[in-house]
Amino acid sequence: MSLDFHTLTGAQIAPAIDGLAALRIRVFRDWPYLYEGDPDYERGYLRTYQDNPHAIIVAALKGDRLVGAATGLPMRDADPDFAAAFEDTAHRLSDIFYCAESVLLREHRGQGAGHRFFDRREAHARALGLSHIAFCSVIRPDDHPARPAGYRALEPFWRKRGYAPLDGVIAQFRWRDLGDDHETAKPLQFWMKRL
Repeated sequence: MSLDFHTLTGAQIAPAIDGLAALRIRVFRDWPYLYEGDPDYERGYLRTYQDNPHAIIVAALKGDRLVGAATGLPMRDADPDFAAAFEDTAHRLSDIFYCAESVLLREHRGQGAGHRFFDRREAHARALGLSHIAFCSVIRPDDHPARPAGYRALEPFWRKRGYAPLDGVIAQFRWRDLGDDHETAKPLQFWMKRL
């Protein structure tokens, strides 16, 4: 059975929050995020989308089961830790759409969901009249002990979609890595393209 994709905005977002929270916890446990998730934190974090009329969730369903999702909202409405990365740049937050998480269960990867996630978020950003679209990815050292053998980086996919890393535009965001007892700040590299 192929995946069905649904674009959720406004009041449609609230019923998807718990499923998205569980999906984020499951997918982000893997490399490179190594995230020790917390359901209560997740629901609070995702309320940003639920309460924003310009936010979007692209839901990937297999039958009635949520197996993937991608989110986004205008950068000016994103967490201040992400917006802060643009402080000393010529880029205006009011021009940028922020693609936040993009999560998909492993068994459904390699079937085009990544393109569908970006296509729908880019269309949404254009409909909002924004001129640029950006996302960020965690920076981990190549010799990190948790890096799995044969890991396939996503940079070629992002470049094929027209995104490029922004020199020096790096956010700092805190979370607890698997096995740690406290949060630490992680650097996240921003990538962007003009719509």
